[in-house]
Amino acid sequence: MIDFKLHPKTTALVLIDLQHGTLRIQLAPHAASDVVKRCADLAASFRLQGSPVVYVRVDLQDMLHLPTDISTRDPNAPPPPVSASELVPECGYQDGDLLITKRQWGAFYNTGLDQQMRRRGVKTLVLGGVATNAGVESTARAAFDLGYEVVFAEDAMSSLTAEVHRFAVQHIFGLMGRVCQSSEIAEVLAV
Repeated sequence: MIDFKLHPKTTALVLIDLQHGTLRIQLAPHAASDVVKRCADLAASFRLQGSPVVYVRVDLQDMLHLPTDISTRDPNAPPPPVSASELVPECGYQDGDLLITKRQWGAFYNTGLDQQMRRRGVKTLVLGGVATNAGVESTARAAFDLGYEVVFAEDAMSSLTAEVHRFAVQHIFGLMGRVCQSSEIAEVLAV
């Protein structure tokens, strides 16, 4: 049992990259279908409490690509199809949810997410999605720097390997916020 409360009026759910292009890869430790289901369930719980639900997608055709030692894609490959940037229907996106489009790992830079959250009086962000150590962690770091309280839904996120997921969860996330299971989050939001 977790020892804190989430206030529906000041808490938002932010779900990262639940889209065709990111969910087609093998994820660990949680399968993509399990992450999507838990995220959709959390979104339903948040909507029931009147809390904002935010879906963040990366525009894979316009994503920032800089020279790196390890490339995330073949620079000679054609751009991914437009459908790769579309949310999967199973993620639970509904009219009335916020949809944020990003062009880098994190969901804050040049997207309007911070402004949308502040306009709604949001002080706490609950994060889930893909990948734990990329989009989720990058968003969490920016949220922390901007003064948001952060809660991580550990079983509603996953990564390319179980090891990098566990490293972020065990060594990084606890320094920025609280790490919980999605069922615990839904429970304390409904109190």
